[in-house]
Amino acid sequence: MVENDSASEVHVDAPMLEWHDLTVAYGRRPVLWNVDFEIPKPCLFGIIGPNGAGKSTLLKASLDLVQRAGGSVRFWGQPLAQVRSRIAYVPQRETVDWDFPVTVMDVVRMGATSKLGWFQRGGKRERELALSSLDRVGLADFSNRQIGKLSGGQQQRVFLARALAREAEIYLLDEPMAGVDAGSQEQIFNILVALRDQGKLIVAVHHDIRTAVEWFDAVALIDMRLVAAGPTAEILTPENLTMTYSGRLSVLDEIGEAVERGGRTS
Repeated sequence: MVENDSASEVHVDAPMLEWHDLTVAYGRRPVLWNVDFEIPKPCLFGIIGPNGAGKSTLLKASLDLVQRAGGSVRFWGQPLAQVRSRIAYVPQRETVDWDFPVTVMDVVRMGATSKLGWFQRGGKRERELALSSLDRVGLADFSNRQIGKLSGGQQQRVFLARALAREAEIYLLDEPMAGVDAGSQEQIFNILVALRDQGKLIVAVHHDIRTAVEWFDAVALIDMRLVAAGPTAEILTPENLTMTYSGRLSVLDEIGEAVERGGRTS
């Protein structure tokens, strides 16, 4: 059974996002190997693993930003090219040139005008959409500020606002909490929860297992290969974490207790 989308036919019974035997290598060095799992429906989903495990590469390969050596990625059963307009991406902060002479509004308008043709700047609707997106992340008063003049948490929220202005259905976020203070982190998570409650899928690379326990509905543990994927409480066990981090994690007992409590670690 299919339904017509403005860009393509989308299989309504297909998972929102699925990876099949995804393999990526940089030169002769494998980064991801035969990664195979799916996310069937809207949720807040975390990609977790040690440094160099291939977490960011998983998102980039999904968006054709790096070449795949094998396997496939499907959104609603379709390749990326057929549904690209329905997907938003927030890169890592460290990949952005914060000295580039653009304002906060310039950046967010890029999301609002992303579905227009080349050289179209948009009009009143796109500006209002950009402003409302900035308001959602608490930065409406910063619209004319150069992006490099913002704090790390504010910069991250600007790029989240750009993604919101795209009016996407799937959001892929690469380390959205990196370098963000606790207050901004909670604000960002609350925005992501609201998106999920609106029927969106949010997939975020994340480094803090403690907050993952609290916020994510489901997670995948990645260490070049898929270790495990599923509901957070079932996956973030001491056994799975040991396999993922090879015993390098010093908080295994604390995390295990947090999973059992279903809440914050102390």
